[in-house]
Amino acid sequence: MSNNYQHHNNYRGSSTSQMNGLRPHHLQNRDCGDDGDCFRRGGGANRLTNGYSVKPLDNVAVPDMCIFCFEVLDCELNNVEAPGTPKFTNDAYPLFVTWKTGRDKRLRGCIGTFSAMHLHNGLREYALTSALKDSRFAPIARDELPKLTVSVSILQNFEEAHGYLDWTLGVHGIRIEFLNERGYKRTATYLPQVATEQGWDQTQTIDSLLRKGGYRAAITPETRKSIKLTRYRSQEIQMNYKEYREVLERRAQYGKVQC
Repeated sequence: MSNNYQHHNNYRGSSTSQMNGLRPHHLQNRDCGDDGDCFRRGGGANRLTNGYSVKPLDNVAVPDMCIFCFEVLDCELNNVEAPGTPKFTNDAYPLFVTWKTGRDKRLRGCIGTFSAMHLHNGLREYALTSALKDSRFAPIARDELPKLTVSVSILQNFEEAHGYLDWTLGVHGIRIEFLNERGYKRTATYLPQVATEQGWDQTQTIDSLLRKGGYRAAITPETRKSIKLTRYRSQEIQMNYKEYREVLERRAQYGKVQC
C-alpha cells in the first residue's frame, strides 16, 4: 500500500508520510488558463504568485472518478463484486479521496498519497481506505451512503517554494517539512481549499499546519522561516449520493448497472 496522508476536519493532528517519487521544481514563467469546468475547483486563471505565473494544470479530473469511488464503496458495503475497469485515464498522479456527510458536509474520512499512482488502482484503493480506515472516524456504514458526498483531488505541479509565504491562498496546497521541538523531522499538508474554507491568512495557515504536524512549542518568526515548503495545485471534483444514483438509474436503462 502506498504511503497515506490524512486530511483533517479540525485540521489538527500529526502526519509523517513522505512525498515519494516526486521532484519539486522551481516556478516556470507560464500562464495558467481556466479550464471552464464548473465541477473543478482549485484552478484559477492567470493567477500570479510572487510575480510568477503558475503552470497550467493537466485536464484530468472528471465526474466518472466520483462515480467510480461511489461504486467501489457501494459494492464493498453491499458485498457485491467490485466494479470493473473504469474508462477515465489511468495516468499516474498523487491523489486524495474525501468523504463528507450531511447537508453541512462534515468530514467523514480523507486519506491520500503524494506518491504518483495509476488512477484506476489509486482511486479504487483510496475510496475504501478513506471511507473505512481513517483512524479518526468509525468506518462508514451502509446506511450512511445516502448522506455522502465524495471529492476526488488530483495533485499536480509540485514546486519548491522560496520561503513559507511563497504560495497563493485558494490556489496552492502546501506541504511543510520541519523539525519539532525534539529535533525530529515532521511533515503535514493542507489541500488548496482548506485555508479559504477556514478564513485563514497565510501565517495562520502555516501556524495551524505546524500544530497539525505535531509542533507543540511556541511558534516564532524563526520557526516559520525554518520550514521547507512545497506547494502544489489540485483539480478537485465532487458528487453527492443522489447524483451518483441518478447516474446508475440512467445506466440501468442500458443494462450497465453493477451495484
